[in-house]
Amino acid sequence: MTQRIIEITSPTFLPEQQLEPPVDFAAIFGNDNPLALEIGCGIGDFIVQLAAQQPQRNFLAIDIYNKGCYKTCRRIDKTSLTNVRVMRIEARFLLDRYLTMDSLDAVYINCPDPWPKKRHRQRRLLNQEFLKTLLYYLRPGGELFFSTDFADYAEQVAPQLLSLPDYQSKLEQLPGQLPADYPRSKYMRRFLDRGQPIYFLHCNKKESCDSGPHLLAPVSPGFRTPWSTIPHG
Repeated sequence: MTQRIIEITSPTFLPEQQLEPPVDFAAIFGNDNPLALEIGCGIGDFIVQLAAQQPQRNFLAIDIYNKGCYKTCRRIDKTSLTNVRVMRIEARFLLDRYLTMDSLDAVYINCPDPWPKKRHRQRRLLNQEFLKTLLYYLRPGGELFFSTDFADYAEQVAPQLLSLPDYQSKLEQLPGQLPADYPRSKYMRRFLDRGQPIYFLHCNKKESCDSGPHLLAPVSPGFRTPWSTIPHG
């Protein structure tokens, strides 16, 4: 059953219909600080911690769920943070329509939908095509962080990353363990408290990487699912 859309009036929220592509994020934030992206912000637990740790960066947190964006905005608004904005949008559509080459300083993807059934695994966000596309939007030296509580998801992504010569692992082995200073979301803490591991990958785009359209995969119109057809909440 489709749930009603919660109106989000927070000043941290960026309604897509009010934006003209490509977005001038320096104008939105009022500074030229590097921009980092969190894909799948959930209820905002992770991004609030991260933005407080790194005031020298601006952060864009996105999710496809209305209630998650609403809760993230409420969480941010209870702080004094000014370096976070929130959008309700699908990741591939955001990249293709609103961002430009070398525009991201970092990308964070924490515990995305694992689509655990074998017949559904082609729906997973991280695949070699998407990892290659991220290289177009990351600046040279820009970082990619990925965590998951599903071992087979990590084991799928790790060799795909290593097979792309323009990524360089920041860990001795992939997947690795969460660093002590890496923020833990409520979801991550729940699993860690049960003694279940979180698998972690951290790479950067090599300075020598030649950015260009050759890195881009075509974006299907289906990636921009009409909100009216998505079960919200």
